[in-house]
Amino acid sequence: MSPAVASSLGIVAYMAIFAFTGVVFLFVNLLVGKLVRPHDPHPEKLEIYECGEPTIGSSFVQFDLRFYVVALLFIIFDVEVAFFFPWAAVFGKSTNLAQYASAPDRATGASRVVERLPNGEIALTKNAADLYRELGVRNPTAPREVPASLKGLVAGGDELTRAEQTIAEGARQLAWVTIVDIAAFFAVLLIGFAYVWRRGDLDWVRAVGQARAAAEPRAASDDPLEHEAALSA
Repeated sequence: MSPAVASSLGIVAYMAIFAFTGVVFLFVNLLVGKLVRPHDPHPEKLEIYECGEPTIGSSFVQFDLRFYVVALLFIIFDVEVAFFFPWAAVFGKSTNLAQYASAPDRATGASRVVERLPNGEIALTKNAADLYRELGVRNPTAPREVPASLKGLVAGGDELTRAEQTIAEGARQLAWVTIVDIAAFFAVLLIGFAYVWRRGDLDWVRAVGQARAAAEPRAASDDPLEHEAALSA
């Protein structure tokens, strides 16, 4: 099993454990509350409080949909913004890795991402390996070959230089991919926002605005269908 697949399976396992724990915690609390809470129904408990509109007749009537519409729109766009945080983490770590690989250590002049071991093999430095692990690579190793997508970006040189250039260009490529990804994501959000704005879902007094627009006088029309509709009304 490749390290990438193993890392993905580990993430899925953690998510499954988290979801299972959350569901069990929810139902256990609901069960305990049902068993120990007092049962004392009272008419005053059905009255409105703190906010809302006074009820006319039964309290189990349809609530003003404007509250639901505004709340749902807020939740939709607010939850979508939360996806910016993992993107920012990946973008920041990839740019940091590219900077580490592009600039040698000022004190020693050595590479900050790869090093040569006493046995002659090359390996990642501790900082570079930590960055790869934070990006989701469980067992990071120094690149031995240049990927096909980086063939024209990595120049010649010894094995250590090629590995350093491969890491730098690969990190830059990942950063550009994340920029394109978040641009598409943000464009979809803007399209959705423009759609609900165009529909008038953001207008609190949408019904009043429609009634006012319908009550505005219009110029006389020669269309016989409109005259027939007016006569039938």
